[in-house]
Amino acid sequence: MKAIVVKDQAAGMTGMKLMERPEPQAAINDVIVQIHASGFVGTELAWPSTWTNRRDRDRTPSILGHELAGVVTALGYGTTGLSVGQRVFGLADWYRDGTLAEYVAIEARNLAPLPGDVDFIVGASLPISGLTAWQGLFEHGRLRAEQSVIAHGAAGAVGSMVTQLARLAGAHVIGTGRATDRQKALNFGAQEFVDLDSDTLEDVGRVDLVFDVIGGDIGKRSARLIRAGGRLVSIVGPSEARPVDGLAIDFVVESDRAQLSEIVQRVRDGRLRTNIGNVSTLDEAVAAFNPTERRTGKTVIRIRP
Repeated sequence: MKAIVVKDQAAGMTGMKLMERPEPQAAINDVIVQIHASGFVGTELAWPSTWTNRRDRDRTPSILGHELAGVVTALGYGTTGLSVGQRVFGLADWYRDGTLAEYVAIEARNLAPLPGDVDFIVGASLPISGLTAWQGLFEHGRLRAEQSVIAHGAAGAVGSMVTQLARLAGAHVIGTGRATDRQKALNFGAQEFVDLDSDTLEDVGRVDLVFDVIGGDIGKRSARLIRAGGRLVSIVGPSEARPVDGLAIDFVVESDRAQLSEIVQRVRDGRLRTNIGNVSTLDEAVAAFNPTERRTGKTVIRIRP
């Protein structure tokens, strides 16, 4: 099968190659999925799990990608809950070969049914962005109606999901980003926008929750905006500054079938919009992941026509 492979961590994005690799075999509780579309997160090349297995042993050359939408073609021993021919989408294990390939072996529990009226491209754009936003807001952030939320990077793949889900929950959402992101963030539901290059973040006052996808100085300044009992939720590691009277929580997104089903249902009924910035083919994937200009939104690779 064709797959996007990396052999050398030092080479970074330029080390990605389209290569022929053996088709995977299904282990116990696995399924084999013929992938129709796959998402990719550029920071994956900095993750230890891209280069090693769970026993910290080298597993290169590694197949990249962890988001997928496709069709089940085979079941491993003991697999239940899915069937051959079923449309599925989900989030693959960090420590196994990924989804920028024509086939993947994946634990069945990491997949959810993909309704027939949802395109594979849309399905592949949802797992990381949707689950990250859902878990950060509701599991870790404990968001409630009428609370105030700062959604950093509100025009991005994760930030736009944070913005929409927070609005659906009845929160007041303040989006941040660059000046060119303003209208996109507002279109996704932000009620206010802060240009981090020219506006003063502190002018928004105290908030109940900050969803941080930036870190660094922005993370430190955000911690000072948390009101008593509030939460700073981060996906970029622990903040060096902690809220005085609140909590700072950093987390790694996990696959969850029930949450995936909730997210895709909101897409189906029009309450939630995807943020797809670019769609490319597998043959053009390496170039798509090394763009010559800044893009917002998710890059999705169409594996099959």
